[in-house]
Amino acid sequence: MSVTEPQTTVTPLAGSLGVRIDGIDLTADSSEALVGALRVILDEHLVIHLPAQADLTPEQQLAFAELWGEIAIHPYVPSIGGHPGIMQIADPTELTTVWHQDVTHMGCPPSVSILVAREIPTSGGDTMWANQYAAYEGLSPGLRDTLDGLYAVHEGTFRADDAGLDHEAVTSVHPVVATHDRTGRKALFVNANYTTRLDGWNADESAALLEHLFRAAVRNEYTCRHRWTVGDVLIWDNRATQHCAVGDAAPGEPRILHRVTVAGAQPR
Repeated sequence: MSVTEPQTTVTPLAGSLGVRIDGIDLTADSSEALVGALRVILDEHLVIHLPAQADLTPEQQLAFAELWGEIAIHPYVPSIGGHPGIMQIADPTELTTVWHQDVTHMGCPPSVSILVAREIPTSGGDTMWANQYAAYEGLSPGLRDTLDGLYAVHEGTFRADDAGLDHEAVTSVHPVVATHDRTGRKALFVNANYTTRLDGWNADESAALLEHLFRAAVRNEYTCRHRWTVGDVLIWDNRATQHCAVGDAAPGEPRILHRVTVAGAQPR
């Protein structure tokens, strides 16, 4: 099956980013041809929702992800037992409810993330994404010109410290505006979880500009919101989006998502 066959339908999730594609069964078709077609759609829309994938096994999720590229193992959060590369995302936390891109404190952050919903609360627990091309393009020309020459320091959170990692191993410097290696478009590349200061500036000097950029990155008109159903697969471009969990899940009810990330290049 391909995304061009009559039984598939493509529906926008929001005006700025995101599409839902119905009619694809990853347990029946997880081919290079399908991933090639999805990659073209991802380049344009940044987030893809593939519903009704509840029968997808962890082995099949990993095999599907490997068609996108090398699996990236999280530097300090363990994989689920027997499936290196699959990380369990549970209830929203003080980190996941902050807008962010995944592990930008690494020298080569992931390019693509693939999330499968395994258990979902009866209410709440949505995930949101924000378009970082639009965030950059929405800034004034003068500010864009200023940012094009700046770099920022990204550092691991307290979880990296708790895991005993050397702080230098989870600290990287990336351009504030990164050029996407596939599309050639410029995207804002700072986030509130990991970006701590501008390179060559101290934290106090950096704070006002970074806070402005953190707000500009996630303006409502740049976002889409997804209400999870068991079996949903969400694929997103980690280089050109930020995401966050909405911390309103029904208390005491499980929210279990399985995530695989695909290795990326050094941001430039």
